[in-house]
Amino acid sequence: MIRPACLAMLVSAGLGIAALPFALPAAAATSAPADQVAAEAAPVLVSAAQWRQMAQNGSRYPLFAHEQARAAEALRKAMAAGVVVPPPKDPGGGYSHEQHKRNYQAIHGAGALYRLTGERAYADYARDMLLAYAELYPTLGKHPAGRGQVPGRLFWQSLNDSVWLVHASQGYDAIRDTLSAAERRRIDEQVFRRMARFLSEQTPDSFNRIHNHATWAVAAVGMTGYVLRDQDMVDKALLGLSKDGKAGFLKQIDDLFSPDGYYEEGPYYQRYALAPFVIFANAIERNEPQRRIFAHKDGVLLKAVDTLVQSSYGGYFFPINDAILDKGLDTEELVAGIAVAYAQSGDAALLSIAERQRRTLLSPEGLQVAEALAAGRAKPFAFRPAMLRDGPDGDRGGLAILRAGGEDGQTLVMKNTSQGMGHGHFDKLNWLFYDNGQRVVTDYGAARFLNVEAKAGGIYLPENSSWAKQTVAHNTLAVNEQSHFGGDWKLGQRHAPAPLLFAVTGDLQIASARMQGAYDGVVFTRTLALLEHPELGLPVAIDLLRVQGSKPARYDLPLHFNGHIINVGFDAQRALATRPVLGKANGYQHLWVDASSEPSSEPRTLSWLLDGRFYSYRFGSSAPSRAILAESGANDPDFNLRREQALIQRVDGQPEVSFFAVLEPHGEYNGTAEYVRGASSRIRALHRVRGDDAEAIVLTLASGASVALAIADDPAPERRHRIAIGGKTRQWTGGYARFDMPAGEQASSGTENRTP
Repeated sequence: MIRPACLAMLVSAGLGIAALPFALPAAAATSAPADQVAAEAAPVLVSAAQWRQMAQNGSRYPLFAHEQARAAEALRKAMAAGVVVPPPKDPGGGYSHEQHKRNYQAIHGAGALYRLTGERAYADYARDMLLAYAELYPTLGKHPAGRGQVPGRLFWQSLNDSVWLVHASQGYDAIRDTLSAAERRRIDEQVFRRMARFLSEQTPDSFNRIHNHATWAVAAVGMTGYVLRDQDMVDKALLGLSKDGKAGFLKQIDDLFSPDGYYEEGPYYQRYALAPFVIFANAIERNEPQRRIFAHKDGVLLKAVDTLVQSSYGGYFFPINDAILDKGLDTEELVAGIAVAYAQSGDAALLSIAERQRRTLLSPEGLQVAEALAAGRAKPFAFRPAMLRDGPDGDRGGLAILRAGGEDGQTLVMKNTSQGMGHGHFDKLNWLFYDNGQRVVTDYGAARFLNVEAKAGGIYLPENSSWAKQTVAHNTLAVNEQSHFGGDWKLGQRHAPAPLLFAVTGDLQIASARMQGAYDGVVFTRTLALLEHPELGLPVAIDLLRVQGSKPARYDLPLHFNGHIINVGFDAQRALATRPVLGKANGYQHLWVDASSEPSSEPRTLSWLLDGRFYSYRFGSSAPSRAILAESGANDPDFNLRREQALIQRVDGQPEVSFFAVLEPHGEYNGTAEYVRGASSRIRALHRVRGDDAEAIVLTLASGASVALAIADDPAPERRHRIAIGGKTRQWTGGYARFDMPAGEQASSGTENRTP
């Protein structure tokens, strides 16, 4: 038999596993090693029979075969390097951090490939790696670069230790029956029990939290419990250390997901937490099917997969809260989520996402996905308008998603969610807009270069707190240059927006919410809509923000946008020689002022070009406002911030004000063919009308026709309202109405739309 050291030498010489100069007996590739081993060592996270089925059938389905080949190639590189288990030293992105990450991936992959091929070299490699950890792990204390309240042992934070254990437990389960009793005992006790104990009994506050760190920890401990046949360990993972149900995996499902499957911390962290939720749930289903874990809370884990896909545009997740912008549908956590959700639900629309990912799991669920794709069962995923409620009971606000024009058409996201715990941003009633496959009205996300050691070791940068979380960094109201809740997330956690409206009709989609408590004595209500009209080439976004304060204040309303400015449609003093800074704190210190207008109540315009499409933004306010053009990057000595543009409307010395605007996508610029079409806006004018208990935003189109969106102060469906538009009194029942008025006929009665 070729020993592991010799194997590594052969691999490093360029010989792949399949090319090694020895032949395994035929029985080794077809019979399960567990047949001759005591039951306590047989695999339980995936059964021996399931592994045999994958080994026999996997090559028939291209996606599964491709995934196996990809895993084999990655493992060959790891085996060529040998068993490398360095003492922990570095923070995220550093050498030791990345090596331990590669190691858990290698252990996981080696276990799967051993089961799929029967090649003992894979099992031996995983064994040798785990025996090396059995030597190292008992010697470890607090990580030398530890951060946060719970530093890890292998990694700088215990979260990463949990991730290691989730992956390594799966690989260990697959090869455990190949070990001698002494080897099993050593690895069981010195690696897996020690790590599980550290992540649970030795860090109880972290383990019992309702938070994504704890989700990874309970999944790691619970899966280890199944592998080691330790039901007490499993029960603590499911129910908390006291096993009373006040903490643990089930409580996390109950508290972190809304009834619609929206996750407390937003899509980016829903993506991250999805892996331990679905992987551990799958282990529970295999070992304790009587728990019916996928039916828990009305099947919320399966809803969470659909909700996460819905919370994306152009393949990327909405960058809400501390989000990295480049995370999207191809992330490995969602690969796991799609495979598990499809196996449980049979929803063929999920297959189209797997097809896009071009990845799957080396698991029975992955085999099901690959088989279904090979059979042509995939159906398009329906990206649809949706109101995703937030909070355990669905009563803590929500995420409103308005969509038109298909997957790469127009998407308007209104963030009316709860705070999102410590990763939340101070941006109630914030909005984002996507069009033509691009981010148009943007959100900064997190100020972080993930695992880039040269940038503060890959952790959150200081500017994440001083800029990215602050209200002025978002597209919502800032009062007196302060952030919502004074920048106190725990205070923010107690106050959620109140949704008022969500409705979708053929030519109008609308969402509205109200926020109280973000500032003392200030209530603000925002309504956003996607409106279609035959004279407009594309749907337009309408925005009305009404502010009611108890005393005069400074009100700022930023719009962070992406594109090259084409026309500044207002007089403004340009800062040509010097760039003044807008303020001193709460994010304002990071904004350079490039231009500023005098106060005016007249609607103004700003237009820009992005990826071959023009955008015209018309905006106004009920009280005189300044228009400020600004850019992020001031007071940034280490160049940590991206340089991004913003338009800020500023009203001073008023207790109340209404801001109103319309964003119109239009036209085409083709640099290759050198033509420009539709560069001019099709909206001639914008104005606001105030009635006794309602406001209307009126768009006058190029033809002279008009369309008005009337919005009631009280959205109760039974309430009747009236407002004078175009010399006529318009009446309707409910929270909103749309009135279309042809050119020269603005005095007509219009069309009444009632809220459902």
